[in-house]
Amino acid sequence: GIVSVLKEEIGDMKEIVVVSGKGGTGKTTIVSCLSCAIPRKIIVDTDVDAADMFILLTPEILQQEEFTGGQSAVIDEEECTGCGLCEKYCRFDAICRREDKYFVNPMKCEGCTLCSLVCPERAITIVDEIVGKWFVSNTKHGKMVHARLNPGAENSGGLVARVKEEAHTIAEEEDIPYILVDGPPGIGCPVISALSGAQIAIVVTEPTISGVHDLKRVWQLCNNFDIETGVVVNKCDINKEKSEEIKSWCKQNKIEVLAEIPFTRCVDEALMNKEIAYDVCPSIKEVIDKMWHKINATL
Repeated sequence: GIVSVLKEEIGDMKEIVVVSGKGGTGKTTIVSCLSCAIPRKIIVDTDVDAADMFILLTPEILQQEEFTGGQSAVIDEEECTGCGLCEKYCRFDAICRREDKYFVNPMKCEGCTLCSLVCPERAITIVDEIVGKWFVSNTKHGKMVHARLNPGAENSGGLVARVKEEAHTIAEEEDIPYILVDGPPGIGCPVISALSGAQIAIVVTEPTISGVHDLKRVWQLCNNFDIETGVVVNKCDINKEKSEEIKSWCKQNKIEVLAEIPFTRCVDEALMNKEIAYDVCPSIKEVIDKMWHKINATL
């Protein structure tokens, strides 16, 4: 079962990653609620491409660091003679000419270094590119490690790994037993990075055609990594037929349904007011408490 893995494999520290096969299923809302229910934890937001956990938890930043995730070319205007070889050989159209001077467009540059090799004046250097920042913050529900990728930047998987590494360091130093991770949506590189090393994955889905399809995709990913998986059906009453289909599929695949959360406008109002649904919606609090009790029962 989902809880036995925690007991058998991870000792004192338990990492719980909440993911979803698609965006908009309510993953971040549920993580924010779990942050209220779970005692003594580090909260980690690994959805670095579209970070929004900070909106609900209003963190007080204690530490921030730049993250370098790639390389980019830089042209020294003083050394450049305007021969144009760099522009000619760049396959990514990253070098442009303006008024007899050449510039690198960092949004297009892949850091392949070819331009620096063909430049006869050695006027081009390859530098590390800052692609985002990561933060350690305080919230009223515990410490939070989060990050923000720069618009258009790549290597989000690397930034996710860095955020998780910092969370584990803090948890070990401060003897914190739980790491609660808000994972990115989908099944791509950032999700793989977020799931790496986790003992339990909670997949949030919704009773729609796309919800069912994407639930199966992300479960297959978790299964490939041999991560025990539980399912939360959010807005379970908006399509009871699809909800039953999800539960039936989970039963066939021996996946535990941890919670069925009904739709309520209280959650919408809480989000509009930048409040955590757990604090203002009694029905949601009841479901989240039962879900956490189910996970924690045999720890």
